[in-house]
Amino acid sequence: MSPTETENSYPTSARNQVKRRHDRGFYDHDTVHRILDSSMLCHVSYVIDGQPYCTPTFFWREGTKLYWHGSSASRMLRNQTRGERVCLTVAHLDSLVLARCGFNHSADYRAVMAFGTAYLVTDPEEKERAVIAMVDRFFPDRTASLRASNTQEIKATSFIAMEIEEASAKIRAKGVADDDEDYALPIYAERIPVRTVLGAPEPCPRLLDGVTRPATLHGYSEGRLLEDALRDAYFVEYPNG
Repeated sequence: MSPTETENSYPTSARNQVKRRHDRGFYDHDTVHRILDSSMLCHVSYVIDGQPYCTPTFFWREGTKLYWHGSSASRMLRNQTRGERVCLTVAHLDSLVLARCGFNHSADYRAVMAFGTAYLVTDPEEKERAVIAMVDRFFPDRTASLRASNTQEIKATSFIAMEIEEASAKIRAKGVADDDEDYALPIYAERIPVRTVLGAPEPCPRLLDGVTRPATLHGYSEGRLLEDALRDAYFVEYPNG
């Protein structure tokens, strides 16, 4: 797919256009969203009084809007309440690539950079939806079975939202790519796949008798890729994407 701009892609500018290896750049919603929805951890970059910061946090997507949350006392949230420009990034490391020369050593990866103006979620209905979504987006229907968050807990949690104004994905899935003449060299080369795989669930030792693992957590089964579990959970909560 060529990175051409359509109604189903994010607009390109000097800010989000992939500068090196244009063939690895993608701007269509499907590619960008697929990478975002395969993760729950992002990094949010912003500037305070001329000092750059980058904060890791959990996030989720609703359409072309991103949400993330944190303590109401956090520096990140305190300084993103006035309509601050931010850049949110997500990256998946897919393999380590060992080539026949140092210059061609690389990695296969999928990454997204999303740009927009962050704002504090103050609308009561939007915040109520966010309180539920920060759990149910990852663990569908779980909130209904939990103790309701009390007033102090809700007060202690803030949410930031950002409409994606511009975004780009960059993907390398090439494996070993040496110069043609180097393939004749007697040097070992390989691709080492990297995956985040779920382990066996470890039930809380203080579970009451008779409390069993709910069927809604079946997607988080031992041996599954985390990104598959997260993507499946997303489409349960947001079936229309």
